Amino acid sequence: MSSPFAYFAKLSDCGSKHLAMYLAIREAIMEGTLAPGEKLPSTRQLAALYGLSRGSVSLAYEMLSAEGFVQAGVGQGTFVAGADPEGAVSHWAAGGEAGRGASVRQPPRLASWGLRLLELQPVAPAPKPQLPAGEETVSFVPAGLVPKRFPWQEWKSEVAQQWRSFGESGAFYGQGSEGSLALRKAIAGRLRRERGIPCREDDIVITSGSMQAIALLAHLMLEEGKTAVIENPCYAGTRNALLATGAAIIAERTDSGGIVPRDWDAELLFVTPTRQFPTGVVLSYERRQALLAWASRRGAWIVEDDYDSDFRWGGRPLEPLKALDREGRVVYVGTFSRSMSASMRIGFAVLPKELMQPFLLAKKLYDPYPTGIAEQLALANWMSSGGYDRHMRKMRRVLGKLENKLRSSLAANLQGLFTAVPSDAGLHVYARWEGTEADYRLLAEECAHRGTEWKDGAVYDIPLAGPGEEKRPPSALFGFAHLTERQIEEGIRRIRQAALALNALGAGPEQGGKVHD
Repeated sequence: MSSPFAYFAKLSDCGSKHLAMYLAIREAIMEGTLAPGEKLPSTRQLAALYGLSRGSVSLAYEMLSAEGFVQAGVGQGTFVAGADPEGAVSHWAAGGEAGRGASVRQPPRLASWGLRLLELQPVAPAPKPQLPAGEETVSFVPAGLVPKRFPWQEWKSEVAQQWRSFGESGAFYGQGSEGSLALRKAIAGRLRRERGIPCREDDIVITSGSMQAIALLAHLMLEEGKTAVIENPCYAGTRNALLATGAAIIAERTDSGGIVPRDWDAELLFVTPTRQFPTGVVLSYERRQALLAWASRRGAWIVEDDYDSDFRWGGRPLEPLKALDREGRVVYVGTFSRSMSASMRIGFAVLPKELMQPFLLAKKLYDPYPTGIAEQLALANWMSSGGYDRHMRKMRRVLGKLENKLRSSLAANLQGLFTAVPSDAGLHVYARWEGTEADYRLLAEECAHRGTEWKDGAVYDIPLAGPGEEKRPPSALFGFAHLTERQIEEGIRRIRQAALALNALGAGPEQGGKVHD
């Protein structure tokens, strides 16, 4: 006699015999291993099979019966609920297969939004190269700050203090879906001082990262029959959030001055003016004014994603588009995930008064109470005590050196292959490929064999189907915030050696593999 469930695995987890039997049978029922109407062994049979007392098996059956998983027929035995026990055949008696339901499980009937989500295929990650033992992969794929560059001990102390205070004050229950009042005050003060945005805490909602704010705004303001404008190239998360709404999308080209303004027939514009993603270019003042004039004329709204301009190497951060907004047409979205850790899902949105109530109602559907309230309060205290500013000053010094190292190494060793787009901010360098697409693919493949990779810029490009539209040439994103100077040197050296092996670079004094500093 055999059984279709694993009792001993459950016993090792919980240590209680009757509970392990109950969990094992319940799992088999829920997973379909035991079909509706299937007869279970008698308590005597199951006790003998597993070396249990009949009392333990009886207690497990009683628990299953009380929860509706099984039903007992007088003088007939115990059956899996959901079918007439009169016609049931035991799984054990029929060799394990008889008694299974023959119906085919149908997928759920999703709404249009769910169906569109299924059509948005995620970009598959590149396979990791197999390297000789002892060699490390040098990946320029942007990965944010590494843990060693964040003051975790200081941060954990702040969070622990907040958790201790919860037991004394019950602070959790005084927080609404808009987030910690203390954190919203700290953010408002910082935006007034450093960004020139005249806002107060009542204008701010704390979100689980910037993408939650962007997705909620897309849901609130877009649907089939409406139109939104995005930059081309554009962050894939933003593009997918808009496509899922069913709205029409205008992918507007960008150049060295940012997005090119036009008189779009649209309700909403998503833009990254302080540092265009992924190219890193800054939207010119004239174009900022043109976007605001368009929104005023059309009665449209602008969502400004200021994702990483905190990291600026050429002076104080630029004033965002929101600072020029006199009519309340701009939603300003920011995040702390870049400056602290990718796992720190704390973002925020500065909302015009007309959008505050619908945005809060939408957010309450997902977060009736604020998520990560201890972290929110800890961040508020860390900001007010100066700890966050100390961290940012240090990071600007450290990462500024790495950014300069990467740019100088690219210029000295890969000239003629990649041309880095000028930028004085951000955690990655965007570079255009100067050769053919075929050569670009060959170099990327050869570099993968040598243990070096970068982020292909093509994943952010939006194909244009209009007449005369040309495909955007290849590009690459080189992240550096997670690397050391030695790793940057080694990675660039490998790229150069791969290029020399493919005859993509002319021979010179560096052919032996020495990388210029």
